[in-house]
Order: sequence, then structure tokens, then C-alpha cells
Amino acid sequence: MKSICFIVQSVYDFDPRVRRKAETLVAEGYRVDVLSMRPSRGEKEYVLNGVNVRTVALGKERGSRLRYIFEYAVFFLWAFLRVSVQMARRHYAIVDVNSLPDFLVFAAVLAKSMGAKVILDLHEITPEFYMSKYAIEPDSWTVRLLKYIEKLSVDFANHVITINEPAEDLFHSRGLAREKMTVIMNTADESRFGAEEAGRATNAKRADKFVMMYHGTLTRIYGLDIAVEALALAHDKMPGAEFWILGSGSEKDILAALAEARGIASKVKLLGQVAPSEIPKWLSQCDVGLLPIRRDVFLDFAFPNKLPEFIIMGKAVIVSRLKAIRHYFSEEALSYFEPNDPADLARQMIRMYRDAQLRRSLASEAKAQYAPIRWNIMKGRYSRLIEDMTGVPLPHGINQSTPGVESEP
Repeated sequence: MKSICFIVQSVYDFDPRVRRKAETLVAEGYRVDVLSMRPSRGEKEYVLNGVNVRTVALGKERGSRLRYIFEYAVFFLWAFLRVSVQMARRHYAIVDVNSLPDFLVFAAVLAKSMGAKVILDLHEITPEFYMSKYAIEPDSWTVRLLKYIEKLSVDFANHVITINEPAEDLFHSRGLAREKMTVIMNTADESRFGAEEAGRATNAKRADKFVMMYHGTLTRIYGLDIAVEALALAHDKMPGAEFWILGSGSEKDILAALAEARGIASKVKLLGQVAPSEIPKWLSQCDVGLLPIRRDVFLDFAFPNKLPEFIIMGKAVIVSRLKAIRHYFSEEALSYFEPNDPADLARQMIRMYRDAQLRRSLASEAKAQYAPIRWNIMKGRYSRLIEDMTGVPLPHGINQSTPGVESEP
């Protein structure tokens, strides 16, 4: 039995991208180990859906760059020691390292010298991430250093995974060969969104309500304040319209105060954190999905996994006109508005509120345009990459007749 190790500086249970990859390989007969941060319940080691997870206690206290550096250094040292020790016993065929940070890939240096192939999955584009987070100028020494580290990291890896084609183009412009890259997108696992489960709605909305919904982390980059401002502009023309916000985060109190100040507190429902298994039931209750993400040098490459979830559930979506999203979906599939512009978002809200046929048309076209990038396609692509890198056919013949994995069109 071939063994694969994943390294990720996050809590594995709540990292859907890494979980999808790991569980795909478990289903194909691989032994899969994960090195990650410890969940709040405090388990040092546990097994989740066949994946063996080993963790380190490292509290996340995001904020300053010094704190980031400290956390990165501690996790890197632990992962380096842990994967090196486990390599001697497991003889990993592949170590799949997931950024941030990019240099975490060097935790596999001894494993690589002992025969493991190394994949670097660039979850984020690090220089642009820091430009966005800290308002750093593109020509600053910090950004130049981050680009240098990025280059060293991708050169060290045997193969690089990118999150979408615009990101692939960006990495190629920095000298990374296309044949060394594979795009594995943040699309949703359709099996979580079965019609029967989704249909069992909780707290069903009244027929006279028009519900716009967001689900996810409540931080400034996701533009929820823009959506509240837009609803304040539009609500007089949208009787019964409400904005339901599912999730938690630093912006919760700010959003509540803003809704109160704009006189629409009764229309903005801050519903709190929802378990992942409950998301389909909640999505089934909305009329429109709303993703008002801000635009900047980093977020222009964003492709939120919330978007596929709305599409799979057959919901029309109002979304910021961002580069990566626009690359995959036309104006006939999504209701775009200019990012950071509450007035334009308000116009799209009213348009969607008034035209049920438009909502159905958008939802149908979005499903059609989503088909070539759905998770079953991405899963097959990742599985074939593993097969190519190990040189051994997948245990269950992924390229032949594995149920649920379809060939790319």
C-alpha cells in the first residue's frame, strides 16, 4: 500500500480543499497521513474518514507580521521533524505540502532526499496576499523577498498545484513552466449537496420573504458591509427582502451596528456559525446567493468555494466582477456588479428581486458553465497526477471505471 503525507498549517477538519484531496486518496486505497494544527477539542492524534491526523498545539493569533513569522517558524520546525521521522517508517511516495507559507515545502527536504516526490499546493498567491493584507507596494523589498521565496519553493517542488487558470497564468509569467503545474480548483463536493438532504430545510422562510444569503467567515475582505449598504439603498423597492448572514468572524458586531445605523436591522439576520453538514439545508431556503467580495491585487484571483455551493443548489448568484470568477462564468450565468460599489450592487439586488425568470435562467446557465470544473473533474485530475508521479496505477483504476469520477471534456 502506497503512503501519502499531507502537510497543512491549519486545522485539517476545517480545510475542505485538503480534506477533499486526502479522502480521494483514501478511497483509492492509499494510506494517508496529515500533519496539521490541533483542533479546539485538543486531540493530538485521530482518524477522520480514514485519514490519520497528527497535530501540534499552536494557537492562531493573527495580526502582526511578527506573529505570522513566529507561527510559521514553529509549525515548520515541527513539520520538518515529524515528516522526517515518519518517512523512515512510512516510506511516503508523495508529500503534498499546502501553503501558506510557501517555504513550508522545505519541511519535506529530508523526505525528498529519501525518495518522496513533493507537491506544493499554492492555496494562496503569497506576494499578492501580503500586498492586500498589509497595503504593501508591489516594488517593496518585502514583496521582492516573497517572490524570491516563492521561486525557491516552486523550484524545489516536483510539481505545483494552482487554484485556477488566471493564477496559473500569473505563476507562468514569473517563470514557472506550465508543464510543472496542474490546476485543481476550489469546487465543492457534490455528494454533500444531495437533493433529499438539502430539501429538509430548517426554519423555513415565509413565502412573502425574498432571502439573499451569504455563508462563510465574516471578515472585511468579503465585503459584507458593502452588501448591507446596498440593501439600505434598495430595501424600499424590495418589500420582504432580507439578507441572511451565516458564519462568525471579526466583522459580526460591525455589521450589526451598520445595519442598525442604516435602519435595516430587522432585514439583516446575523445567524451565527452553522455546521458544514447543515449548509445545504440553509442554502435551500434562499432565493439568491450573495458574494460581495472586495477587489484588490489579491482578491481579483479569488474563486470562493461558496460560489459552487450556490450553483450546485440551483441558486442564482450576485457576485463581484472579479478576474478569476469572470474567467469561468459569463454575464449570462452570474449577476455581476462592480466590486466595492454599493449602488451597483443595489441595482442588481432590485433586478434579481423583480425577475424570477431571470433568476432561473442564471441558475441554469451557471450549472452548465460549472460542469467542466466540478469536483468530480478536479478529483479525477488530482488522482491522475498522483498516478503519474508515483508511476503506479491507482489501486481502483481511477482512469478506467471508478464510480463518480468522470473524464474531462
